[in-house]
Amino acid sequence: MFLMATSAIGPGFITQTTVFTVQLGAAFAFAILLSILVDVAVQLNVWRVVGVSGLRAQELANRVLPGAGYALAALVFLGGAVFNIGNVAGTGLGLNAMLGLDPRIGGAISAGIAVLVFLSRRAGLALDRIVVGLGAVMILLMLYVAVVAAPPVGEALRNTVLPEKVDFLVVTTLIGGTVGGYITYSGAHRMIDSGVTGVENVRHITRTSVLGIMVTGIMRVLLFLAIFGVVAGGVALSGDHMAADAFGAAAGEIGVRIFGVVLWAAALTSVVGAAFTSISFVTSSGSRPRTRNLLTVGFILVCGVAYLFLGKAPQTLLIFAGAFNGLILPFGFALLLWVGWRRRDLLHGYRYPVWLLVVGVLAWLLTVYLAWHSLAGLAALWS
Repeated sequence: MFLMATSAIGPGFITQTTVFTVQLGAAFAFAILLSILVDVAVQLNVWRVVGVSGLRAQELANRVLPGAGYALAALVFLGGAVFNIGNVAGTGLGLNAMLGLDPRIGGAISAGIAVLVFLSRRAGLALDRIVVGLGAVMILLMLYVAVVAAPPVGEALRNTVLPEKVDFLVVTTLIGGTVGGYITYSGAHRMIDSGVTGVENVRHITRTSVLGIMVTGIMRVLLFLAIFGVVAGGVALSGDHMAADAFGAAAGEIGVRIFGVVLWAAALTSVVGAAFTSISFVTSSGSRPRTRNLLTVGFILVCGVAYLFLGKAPQTLLIFAGAFNGLILPFGFALLLWVGWRRRDLLHGYRYPVWLLVVGVLAWLLTVYLAWHSLAGLAALWS
């Protein structure tokens, strides 16, 4: 649950939420609510199919359509590698805001911490503990800043159900950042590794999948309230450091340090989550845990070295990775929905709820719309 949630809460999550709050003000509350409802629909289906079958997404895809799993794995791996360079960059910026460290040194230190997680003898336990611990720290610090910022909560609540403005592009962007790409698979694959699979665990799988989205939603709401409080107070935010400026305006110098902690924790957990999930797509359930951990360490080191040489994630590659992320969700989601609809043999005879499939298909149509916008990004890149 926390691996999925903290994988979603990365540097991009913080930037998106800040920019959209400045753009929409209180009306952003409605976009958050609508995106959470769609996120739940997607994740309920993905986790249930993967969890009941006990097979990873790429293994299921290959059973449905030979070769499809390899294509899905390639998309996840390539997108995860490029985004992880950006995540390492985020850890460097976080330590810079927190302690004044040079961002490259901060990025190298953070990559080293991530490597130690997977070199641990009990890497699975270490992974679980670091994402839970850092997730709790982020939520508590965000709660403090949200309270200090003193946002007009009544206005936000009113706009949650009666928005002054609706921007569906914002909604689809939030959905892509929460369950798009590798993110929704990260928790599902970790769940399989933990042994929580099979028909007998359906209730537990359902509850955990929804809680993962709720944790992400809580963080989004708290960040929104913190930024909204600053904006409603008359502070004009602009430029490339809006989130840091907002934290500073809300809580002074300590607010800037808190922003550094939140950014570093968000980026580090995203480094861990992206690395774990990317490697889970290019290995099988039968791979030895030690082999997977060493491959994950290698993945993190390559991303860390790439960041040190480049100084940041190249914008062109990030656009490509964004397009990959947009394609991963509808492609993989369609195959999993097919398993729920037509392949009871892969679900050990489990009768999949029709209502959940209908909700899933409606959510899938929205992911196709997301993919179309991702391809538009590629077209702009080529032009």
